[in-house]
Amino acid sequence: MSPRHDTGSFLGELTSTVSGEVDTDRTARTVFSMDASNYRHVPLAVVFPRDTDDLAAVVRLCAEHGVGITARGAGTSIAGQALGDGIVIDHSRYLNRILDIDPDARTARVQPGVVLDTLRAAAAEHGLTFGPDPSTHSRCTIGGMLGNDSCGSHSVAWGRTADNVVSLDVLTADGTRLTVGGPESDIGGQRPREDRAADIDDRLGELVADNLALLRTGFPDLPRRVSGYALDRLLPENGFDVVRALVGTEGTCALITEATVRLVPSPPARVLVVAGYADDIAAADAVPRVLPMRPLTTEGMGADLIDALLVRGRRPPALDLLPRGAGWLFIEVGGDNPGEAKHSARRLATALRAETGAETVIADDPGDQRQLWGIREAAAGIVTRLPDGSEAWPGWEDAAVPPQRLGSYLRGFRALLREHGLHGIPYGHFGEGCVHVRIDFPLTTEEGVARFRAFMEQAADLVVAHGGSLSGEHGDGQARAELLPRMYPPELVRLFEEFKAIWDPGNILNPGNLVRPRPLDADLRFPSQVRQLPLTLRYPHDGGSLATAAQRCVGVGKCIDTSTGVMCPSYMVTGQEQHSTRGRSRLLLELLRGQTITEGWRSAEVRDALDLCLACKGCLSDCPVNVDMASYKAEFLHQHYAGRLRPASHYSLGFLPLWARFASSAPAVTNAALRSRALAPLVSALGGITPERSLPEFAPATLRGLLRGRAKRGRPKVVLWPDTFTNFLTPEVGLAATTVLEYAGFDVVLPRRSVCCGLTWISTGQLGVARRVLRRTLRVLREELAGASAIVGLEPSCLAVFRHDAADLLGDAELGGLPERAFTLAEFLEQQAPGVEFPPLAPGNTPAITQQHCHQHAVTGNAADERLLASVGVGNRTLDSGCCGLAGNFGFEKGHHEVSVAAAERVLVPEVNAADEDTLVLADGFSCRTQIAELTGRKAAHLAQVLAATITPASR
Repeated sequence: MSPRHDTGSFLGELTSTVSGEVDTDRTARTVFSMDASNYRHVPLAVVFPRDTDDLAAVVRLCAEHGVGITARGAGTSIAGQALGDGIVIDHSRYLNRILDIDPDARTARVQPGVVLDTLRAAAAEHGLTFGPDPSTHSRCTIGGMLGNDSCGSHSVAWGRTADNVVSLDVLTADGTRLTVGGPESDIGGQRPREDRAADIDDRLGELVADNLALLRTGFPDLPRRVSGYALDRLLPENGFDVVRALVGTEGTCALITEATVRLVPSPPARVLVVAGYADDIAAADAVPRVLPMRPLTTEGMGADLIDALLVRGRRPPALDLLPRGAGWLFIEVGGDNPGEAKHSARRLATALRAETGAETVIADDPGDQRQLWGIREAAAGIVTRLPDGSEAWPGWEDAAVPPQRLGSYLRGFRALLREHGLHGIPYGHFGEGCVHVRIDFPLTTEEGVARFRAFMEQAADLVVAHGGSLSGEHGDGQARAELLPRMYPPELVRLFEEFKAIWDPGNILNPGNLVRPRPLDADLRFPSQVRQLPLTLRYPHDGGSLATAAQRCVGVGKCIDTSTGVMCPSYMVTGQEQHSTRGRSRLLLELLRGQTITEGWRSAEVRDALDLCLACKGCLSDCPVNVDMASYKAEFLHQHYAGRLRPASHYSLGFLPLWARFASSAPAVTNAALRSRALAPLVSALGGITPERSLPEFAPATLRGLLRGRAKRGRPKVVLWPDTFTNFLTPEVGLAATTVLEYAGFDVVLPRRSVCCGLTWISTGQLGVARRVLRRTLRVLREELAGASAIVGLEPSCLAVFRHDAADLLGDAELGGLPERAFTLAEFLEQQAPGVEFPPLAPGNTPAITQQHCHQHAVTGNAADERLLASVGVGNRTLDSGCCGLAGNFGFEKGHHEVSVAAAERVLVPEVNAADEDTLVLADGFSCRTQIAELTGRKAAHLAQVLAATITPASR
């Protein structure tokens, strides 16, 4: 909608009236211009209301000025209903409280910005849960679920969101506050009503009375009918259920200010049965045999999803748990105790083998179940990249048919894909006939967009022919609302318009969705052309294109999950969308699009958003589509400062390997200067280093010096990588590794001359220097690489350069096999010395906690470390704490200290402080050990030091 009055005066009045934030800058408008759909709408402003009064003020002003309002939860909507070119309201910042939980009534009263997992955790204290559980449960909000009528994998047992709502407090488009549903309902209830409530009540009653036959016959009968308005819930036989009619209206009828939802008992014990079939269609055909057994959930997927997962990198161990087959059903059963749940699972597995010929596996271990469910929950991201590397997009995302017709629908659907030359990987809620899929629509060309429209229209006809719904979970939005006349008769579509007009006669609320919708092929977020800006990195997995790399982000929002994982540490601290991987990806793409951000590489908005990126690389592994923001940041910094004076820290910390070489020539003098009360502040100030940080202390002797002349025994050689941190600052770690490798039967050698991986130049965006440094290192290593020598790295970030970043700087021919030759210490020992056993560290079990370096988490993992520690009697627990917050140069730079410390204090610092004195604290990363020491006073050890401690002098 276009405002009826001056935009500037409207925004000024809005800012002065609302007590929360009104964000009109280009950063906010850009990062909120996309959700998880194919669409893009740049809003006038984003409002973060503090209370219902703020919401009422926004509604009043928007109605006066003719500005549209779009309510938004976590921005994970796939159909485009969380986008608008007017005001976007984000409830998640302030309207995010659980107001009450009544365990006796089994209800919860919540604000719309409450994250689902937050509610589930609070309900779990009473043995209860909220039944609907979409795969985005760690970040989706209750308001968003109410808007889209979300379902999730357990709707077989507990229904959709609409089935679990008692009452709603809402604001209508004229600012009237109403309660709908429950004993205090203003509509359909017995209490005295205001004029507006009476008007809505009367008009809804007339709509029903005048159209009884149409409402009784016009809707398909299936459990996952989410498309359109649920007007049949207003029928007398359905109790004139206005609440259920409002749920799923996608914010087009009213704004929710509060909701009372039902809670259900959570089974104390759950067991997962996985049944394997010839393919996903055979699995779908088996569903009718499963449903009479009353499972908690029945999910389906095929081998093509596994193929897409495997091209991403490390093979998850959960795949070893799958039974044979090329299609699987994941069927969960519950019980009051583990024995009862296992008995139900065995009975179910026996029946499936006998009746459907399935091969079955029963997973009763919670860890195995989490791993298996992790595959399913990551599917929305996994299938955005098909096994051949092509990109796949939403659009025809979640159609549903009666479960009895699911196999037939899938056969027709796969045939339709072949007819259009398209590819996708179906999976989803087979127990309710709902199929998710992303398809490689070529959306950047006119021909491709035309093919997209043709496919969507024919797919709609296919699902309607099977008695189904265009949407079975995510709603219609812009993606499917235009197709509603193919599903519903014209008379019913006109009733949808009447229903909307009763609530919102001025069409202020989420215009362009559901009623009088925008075309499904308009406003696509994919730029047909991007600005041809210079690039330095190769982007080998994205066809050499930063635009393709940034477009990897499909908006599923795993990066705004603050409960677990490494990414995105700055977002976990600030809660600001521009500090998430998703927000930064959108800013980069907008930079390349050149519309809202026109300055190209000189953009201050992109620079500021990337400034708090710790370059932790957590997104490389935690993001379902493997966005690598650390690399994109390096590219941006390289281009942004090309030919310009850089921040001082780029010269001090970026050139750390060079300064360390100078400092090591006179370490005592250097350390005295860095500890001087007069000189240290000056050094920090000149180097752009935050004054809160202590400057590092250089070792009296380098690792190179300590190992010079060490005797060799003619055994197999292994190259120990003398990274800057180990060589100049902590050579004791290198000595420990030497002891371990020699004990394992190897002669340890160092590169013939000084070498460097270029890490510090990469992280500060000095890519030209980094490439030259890496090329020089490869020349030094030429003999070792030609001889297939293994290289053991002790600093995870340096090893990650070899294993991942080097391919962005140089081609495979130049690398000479370097990525395949580089190992962690644990990987090398496990693969090259599998028969070597280390003595126990101590009698009994030694407790330990490990802060895994974020680059190790992202690139190599620490499974081998875990096994090695267990073999020497260390009972280790790797912390789920995310990045330590120091992150190389990040935590030392001015302006970053507060975020750096806050990131550590989320989990790491409390965990270390709570650990007993006899608990080992392990951290392979120099940054991690430094952060732990500065914030807790505890000294953390490297794995090499733990292993070296098991070796007695006599056993060497």
